[in-house]
Amino acid sequence: MSAVLWTVETMAKVMNGRLVGNHRAGVSGLSIDTRSLIEGEAYFAIKGDIHDGHKFVANAHSAGAALSVVSEDWLNRLDGETGPLLIVDDVLEALVRLAVASRARSKARIVAITGSVGKTTTKEALRTALAACGKVHAAVASFNNHWGVPLTLARMPEGTDFGVIEIGMNHPDEITPLVKMARPHVAVINNVAAVHLGAFKDVDAIAHAKAEIFDGLEPNGTAVLNADDERLPLLTELARQKGIKNIVRFGESAEAEARIENLVMHGSCSCLTAKILGDDMVVKVGAPGRHIVQNVVAVLACCKLVGADLARAALALADMKPVKGRGQRHKIRVGSASITLIDESYNANPTSVRAALALLAASVPKTRGRHVAVLGDMLELGPTSSQLHLGLADAIVENNIERIFLVGPEMKALESALSGKAEVTHVSSVDDLIPLVKADLRDGDILMAKASLGMRFALLIDDLLNTGSAES
Repeated sequence: MSAVLWTVETMAKVMNGRLVGNHRAGVSGLSIDTRSLIEGEAYFAIKGDIHDGHKFVANAHSAGAALSVVSEDWLNRLDGETGPLLIVDDVLEALVRLAVASRARSKARIVAITGSVGKTTTKEALRTALAACGKVHAAVASFNNHWGVPLTLARMPEGTDFGVIEIGMNHPDEITPLVKMARPHVAVINNVAAVHLGAFKDVDAIAHAKAEIFDGLEPNGTAVLNADDERLPLLTELARQKGIKNIVRFGESAEAEARIENLVMHGSCSCLTAKILGDDMVVKVGAPGRHIVQNVVAVLACCKLVGADLARAALALADMKPVKGRGQRHKIRVGSASITLIDESYNANPTSVRAALALLAASVPKTRGRHVAVLGDMLELGPTSSQLHLGLADAIVENNIERIFLVGPEMKALESALSGKAEVTHVSSVDDLIPLVKADLRDGDILMAKASLGMRFALLIDDLLNTGSAES
């Protein structure tokens, strides 16, 4: 039998709810999706942007939900046999109350992470490192928004030693309420870049929004900032204005307290020496890429700050693997071509595309293979979007990418900019792209695909994986 996460009576009390029907004594977990619900979990019928969870209450109980959390105004509209219920005023607000109660009962040391690029990869690296040192709890996938953060906190077992909370945003005043729930002992801003510019005046405004993570930092907590980021002085000043005395810098700068000293990058891993808050370390990182190594020194700093065993944490990073859609590699055969596929399809912005191009360039093709970049539009970049897309030309040339596929209207400008410098094909959609890419592949190619989620590059990745055959 699974351990009890929450007793039903405690849930009803802290969520200001009332119980209806026969219920179990406790729940083993929390779910907001009946498709992945595990028997014994509580189902929260959250109203999302597309679907209202109340429509799936019957499905939840068919799947074995211990109870469903529903709003009072939906009670008379629930169809069919609904099973045990916990009635609340508002389901999301009730989840927030449960998250606050979870944080209040926990003795865990909490790290909160935000940034423009690489939050989820950094979170997963920190999860991997801390798991070698105690019981760690972190969000699944990219649960970093107004429902993902409270769900992650509410799911945290009482006996957790370390909690890792990812916090995202795409507009001002979004981080503050989330970090005040989390109340971290360590707050990380891994970088600030031109992302979501449609909602901000400039990148400085993005920095101000990221600095909201300081609003919930526990007394005597520590801010961890990127020493190599152009906006380090601004973030440092914002931290000081909010009364934060402890600031740790990470990166390659000589001024960083968590510093990369020597780095050797390989196609499938990276090896480095580093000084982490006074400790000399030799570290192997199981995922390749300079951008990942830069975040790893932040991870190691966090480990030391929360009292974890730094040596154990560093050793564990050798087992780190790229996250799906964020650098995950597949060796597959497509037709007669044996290729390496680098899946960077989760999302894209100028900083992350440049990092992905560098990662591609560092991978060595076999025999007559080429470096193949498949790039789609970067969305939500506001009025400077065309300029930012065109600005990728130098990174493509510098990294000697031989074959380029471009997708979408914003990427069109790159076609002429790269004329004579690489073999380039532009198409309007991923549907047009897929057959062209498959027909063009050569044996030994390394293909990297990167675009914003709205460009649906997951279709390309799925097609290559499903029609190709895996190789060892």
